[in-house]
Amino acid sequence: MFRRKSNSQSHQESDELQHEHKVNELKDALGPLSGRSLQYCTDACLKRYLEARNWNVDKSKKMMEETLRWRSAYKPEEIRWPEVAIEGETGKVYRANFHDRHGRTVLILRPGMQNTTSLDNQIRHLVYLIENAILNLPEGQEQMAWLIDFTGWSLSTNVPIKSARDSINILQNHYPERLAIAFLYSPPRIFEAFWKVVKYFLDAKTFQKVKFVYPKNKDSVELMRSYFDVDNLPAEFGGKATLQYDHEEFSRQMVQDDVKAAKLWGFDKPQSNGCGAAEVSPEPEYLAPPIS
Repeated sequence: MFRRKSNSQSHQESDELQHEHKVNELKDALGPLSGRSLQYCTDACLKRYLEARNWNVDKSKKMMEETLRWRSAYKPEEIRWPEVAIEGETGKVYRANFHDRHGRTVLILRPGMQNTTSLDNQIRHLVYLIENAILNLPEGQEQMAWLIDFTGWSLSTNVPIKSARDSINILQNHYPERLAIAFLYSPPRIFEAFWKVVKYFLDAKTFQKVKFVYPKNKDSVELMRSYFDVDNLPAEFGGKATLQYDHEEFSRQMVQDDVKAAKLWGFDKPQSNGCGAAEVSPEPEYLAPPIS
């Protein structure tokens, strides 16, 4: 006998059809694409922009076009590790060697380990590692998780408000729906003054993804452990693992990933006219392998 579909199943299928229709609307609104832009604007990518703008096609189109312009100027997919390696010497930001329970790439941020003064290069380093996190996402996963360790943090090592705002804007506006969760572990009380200013730069969706964790607050600890296996989680975040950053080893990994990224974007192919691939239409955001 045939089973009648449940209301929830029918509702889910209806939502999927509506979302598919919105994706097609956005494709039509963007018009013909070529080069890296065509490689970028897969259905999965368009869905992220639509999700970020509550499935409003006009707003999503504007957001997408702004990203394409930004990528055309900033060229994040062309950044290579040797250009930003000095920023990584202390391990202030790096990709962890473990994933969360959902298979997401994890970035560890340690603002107390700041070692440079060039704000532009600090942001470029962060953008490189966001791109690298996306490059290393497992198939079927589109998001990353951030763990922020405040050991050694003070107002003297804190990033300026403008730098924080610029970093947030890049994450929100040019990598929409890439961040799943960000855990701020045991921030000192003096961080509250900084946070009171910075939180106004966050849109509502991003704000909901930021979670404060305090070792003595059972609920916050349990929330973080629902995302991470305690055996993988470094002791600095209340876990059992030892956090070790080896700059030379990490650099070797990044150089290997640079080769992977070059192949993905076609930089490893010879150019017939001696020019780079930037001559094509605006460069896209880097995507994980397309998801069917």
